[in-house]
This record gives sequence, C-alpha cells and structure tokens, in this order.
Amino acid sequence: MVAFTNMLINPTFWKTYFSSPHFTNDMIPDLTGKIAIVTGANGGVGYATTVALAAHGARVFMACRSEVRAKEAMDKIRQEIKRDYPRYRGEVKLDFLELDLGDLTKASQSAQTFLKQGLPLHILINNSGVAFTKDKLSADGIEYMFAVNHLGHFVFTLGLLDRIKKSQPSRIVNVSSWALDDTRHPDGIDFDILTNPSGIATQPDIAHYGRSKLANVLFTKALARRLANEQVYVNSLHPGHVSTNMAQTGRGSFSGNVFARATELFAMTPKDGALTQLYCATSPEIENKDLRGRFFIPFGLESRCNPLAEREDLQEKLWEVSEKLVKEKVKKPTSKK
Repeated sequence: MVAFTNMLINPTFWKTYFSSPHFTNDMIPDLTGKIAIVTGANGGVGYATTVALAAHGARVFMACRSEVRAKEAMDKIRQEIKRDYPRYRGEVKLDFLELDLGDLTKASQSAQTFLKQGLPLHILINNSGVAFTKDKLSADGIEYMFAVNHLGHFVFTLGLLDRIKKSQPSRIVNVSSWALDDTRHPDGIDFDILTNPSGIATQPDIAHYGRSKLANVLFTKALARRLANEQVYVNSLHPGHVSTNMAQTGRGSFSGNVFARATELFAMTPKDGALTQLYCATSPEIENKDLRGRFFIPFGLESRCNPLAEREDLQEKLWEVSEKLVKEKVKKPTSKK
C-alpha cells in the first residue's frame, strides 16, 4: 500500500498515462555487433526484451535455469521476429546461458561460463525476478526473493564486470519496481533477518519483495559510483505494472491476491513493459546525457525514487553485507586431478 500511494503522488508517474512515450521500439538503434545478456529471457518482459534486441541485430544470451524452456522461447522469438520485424533480414542470434540465481555458486559459475567464450559484453540486463515465495529459502539459506532478485544478480554482475569494462561503452540495467517503497522497515532493509527463518516468517511477502527491489536500486547506485570514470552506464527502473506469470504465483496470500487481481485489470503487455529497460540498454540518450545511477519509469522517463535509495551509507552497507554473504556461500571450484 505504501508503494502504491507513493506511486500515485509522483507526478512523473502520471506522465506515463497522459503523455506520448519518451521511448518506443522504433527508437532502438542498430545493434549489429553488440553482445547482450538478458536474465530471465524465456518469458514475460525478459522475452519481449530479447525479441527487440535480437530484431535490431544484437546477439543475445538468454540466461535462464531451464535449457528446454529457453530453446522453446528461441523458436518462438525467431517466428515473432519474422512476423513483426519484416525489415530485419539479418540472422537472429540467440544463445542459451544456464543461470540459477537462487544458488550463488551456480550464479558465479554462469558468469565464468560466459567469460570462457572470449566474447565482449556490451549490454547486461538483470531482468529476472521472483515474488510472493512464502518464506522460502534459497539453496544458500537466504530469504529467497532477496537471494534471487538481488544477491544472484550481484554475484553474476561482478563476475562479468571486468569484461563489461573492457567492452565499453557498455550498459548494466537492473530491473526494480515501485514496490521498493514497501519494505516495512525504517531503514529499508533489515539485514539481521536475511538468513533467519523465524524472522523471515514474521514479515509479509510484500516486505520481502520490496526489500529485494530496494536492494536493486541501492546496488545500481553503488556500482555506478564505482564506475564513474568508466564508460559503463548503470541504471535501474520500474518497468510498469506488467501482465506476466509472476503476478499469478502469489495467489493464496492477501498481498498476492491483490497483486494478481490488479494485474488482470490494469497491467500493460510485456512488450510495453520491456520499453524502459530497452531505453536504458540501447538509447543513445544514456551516453549523450551521461545518465548514471538513475531510476526510470515507463517509458524511459527519469523519476525520483524512495529517499532511502539515495542514502550512500545504506548503499555501502548493502554492498558490504552482499560481499560477506557471497564470500561465505560461494564454493570455490575443486581442482581436477
């Protein structure tokens, strides 16, 4: 409810509905020669993002848990591009990259798997996310939404960072949500409960989800600050209220039922939901205006964010805690004899 109220009183939010889109698919530049990774690319907004990138010439690595579902999505993407982008005559370049964000060791290994191919990396879109997982813990014993939505992307991104820097100008895009306003904690993140099952059980799903989405923006700003002297542009966004399967996973809890019903009534299509992350990932405006560490809403509009996200001490606390958890949980590869 807090997130919904803050959204309604933000004048930039209403521009989404009462002004022409700041960014459209037609404004995506030619991406021939660009290499991109999209996490959660086999469905929803990630799928729509992959379609648009590939249809403009990028080679896209679809970072997903299931190779079967990714290959099925690839077939659909090729058909969709042929139907909806008749002017594109190039090869549709799609690859599968296995990525399990709920297991930090596997997320780290996925980054290494990509690096071994010796390719540049111009665009990283951290799109994948989960919601309403009912006190579930990750493989590492961490609250599941925080583990997948933030920590998995944290270790995956840092594992790829040197390659992204070598490929500059490049982009890192972190998909957040207006839900970042609703964490049920005065400092935004209660770091003490992240690995505490009894503490996790005392909070509603929306608080866990909001915490993970606030972490996305805090990470964005901390990373952007570290890359201030590089041509690596790191930004975050709220894609809009989008109709995806994720909205239906929460049915059963009060907040999940409300979210699912609101999705049925008011949500935009995944194709429209993809536009803001496509803006962050491809628009020349990002480099021309030197936009870093910013927060965007549909469709490519910069917006103010939860004041907690601007706190540098909280950004650095999250970075410190994330590094500590990664150090504890990521298993070093065993040497082969």
